[in-house]
Amino acid sequence: MTDDTRDDREERDDDCEDAGAGGLEDDLLEEELRQAAAVLDPVPEALRQVAVDAYALYDLDARVAELTFDSLTDALPVRGAENVPRMLTFQAGELSVDVEVGEDGLMGQVLPPRPARVEVLSGPGPVTVLTVDELGRFTGQAPPAGPFALRLRTGGEVVVTEWLRA
Repeated sequence: MTDDTRDDREERDDDCEDAGAGGLEDDLLEEELRQAAAVLDPVPEALRQVAVDAYALYDLDARVAELTFDSLTDALPVRGAENVPRMLTFQAGELSVDVEVGEDGLMGQVLPPRPARVEVLSGPGPVTVLTVDELGRFTGQAPPAGPFALRLRTGGEVVVTEWLRA
């Protein structure tokens, strides 16, 4: 290595030390590199799907609530009824969750009633958190778009439903 090359490298190292860790310049550089990588070397869709599927294992110790009733397959059709909400019932041990998915959103009840937090999972989209009232009821404003699942947190217990389409 020549003296000029060594001097240039030492000067760059000094500049990096002066910038400090986590500075604004570092954040801007990181964002530029992310954008360049997204354009020049995008993540293959198959790999992205594997990552999403792996994230689903994040609640591996959660109990899985079995779908015991689905109005699409278990109910008798009613003549003349249009835009009928989909009724779902999930069971995990003694815990039961009744859910109605319609144009107005999502509505449900945890039985037996207990303090809980319901999270509506929608793949890589953001998680919507719903609060359960003292009677075990919860509502969500918008129906889930695409596949969704529910994660219930009741005390130290976590229960996850299987994934369904609205």
